[in-house]
Amino acid sequence: MIPGADVADVRVPRALRRWAGDRELRPVWRNEAGGLTFEVVGVGAFVKWAPAGSRLRIAEEARRLAWAGRHLRVPAVLGSGRDEDGTWLVTSALPGRSAVDPRWLARPEVAVRVLGEGLRLLHESLPVAGCPFEWSVAGRVERARAGAVADGRADLLQRVAEFPGPPPHDRLVVCHGDPCCPNTLIGDDGELAGHVDLDCLGVADRWADLAVGSWSLEWNYGPGWDGAYFAAYGVEPDAERIAYHRALWSLGD
Repeated sequence: MIPGADVADVRVPRALRRWAGDRELRPVWRNEAGGLTFEVVGVGAFVKWAPAGSRLRIAEEARRLAWAGRHLRVPAVLGSGRDEDGTWLVTSALPGRSAVDPRWLARPEVAVRVLGEGLRLLHESLPVAGCPFEWSVAGRVERARAGAVADGRADLLQRVAEFPGPPPHDRLVVCHGDPCCPNTLIGDDGELAGHVDLDCLGVADRWADLAVGSWSLEWNYGPGWDGAYFAAYGVEPDAERIAYHRALWSLGD
């Protein structure tokens, strides 16, 4: 999340200024890859922007949102565009606050329950049969290899080359792909409001999500919340699969 002191430093890209016209764009998020998210104030919409040349998957997200929206509560795609500076995606707003909003950081017991239950609902609602997207180990390792080559990262390329094959599948589901805490929204009633940031959504073993989702609890709420998360999802922790999928995540995409 962009700290308040940093908001003034965020410049609205030229294409978004032209697109917005008289509408106010309020910055709400900035990631390490240079991607920006703005609220379209008073309109009930958000617009995401990725600079040209980045590996942010905005076009991929538009396709995934359109598919997932038939089965699950996710933002509706309202528009998209591209120019020489970057790519953007406009989506509807969902009610609720991010699970890392100060309200829920102060009530981690509620947030962790919703995160676990919400991930189980996503896995049960999205049909594997007919899903056109994958989040397979092989595909992710190949993307990590290509990224290492493009960036000239010999150290990462060596790690990719040595990365082991996966443990046997536990259960194939349609995974979120980036199930970190900020990507779940919680309503003011303390219940699930929806899921966002689905650019990596695809078929994979459910531990690809469970390993990373549980890991992100520590980053946002501190240690000790894994048990409540797995209980809310309805699964016993699997140490081997957790370790493997966290290592795979660390290769990057």
